[in-house]
Amino acid sequence: MVNFMSMKKRMKISKGGQVSIPAPIRKRWGTTTITLEDQGDQLVLKPAPDDPIEAVAGVLADELGHIDLVELRRIAREDDRIAMERRERREFR
Repeated sequence: MVNFMSMKKRMKISKGGQVSIPAPIRKRWGTTTITLEDQGDQLVLKPAPDDPIEAVAGVLADELGHIDLVELRRIAREDDRIAMERRERREFR
């Protein structure tokens, strides 16, 4: 039998659409960032790394060797800028 921690808690959604995550859960997962997935019949909240680039760098370091996080962030920002420009161009069509 697998032993794991489980907590079910009924939460209120504020008028602004916010939900508070209890401190013991936040501390257990050690992150201030989550992902929310709407699966149709349920919402799933999952912990996410606060710095996704740094998290990926650790995984990729084994395969690619040293990774320059400053350069990786610069590339990511440039990719985001390009994607935003494309979205804006589509909106004006």
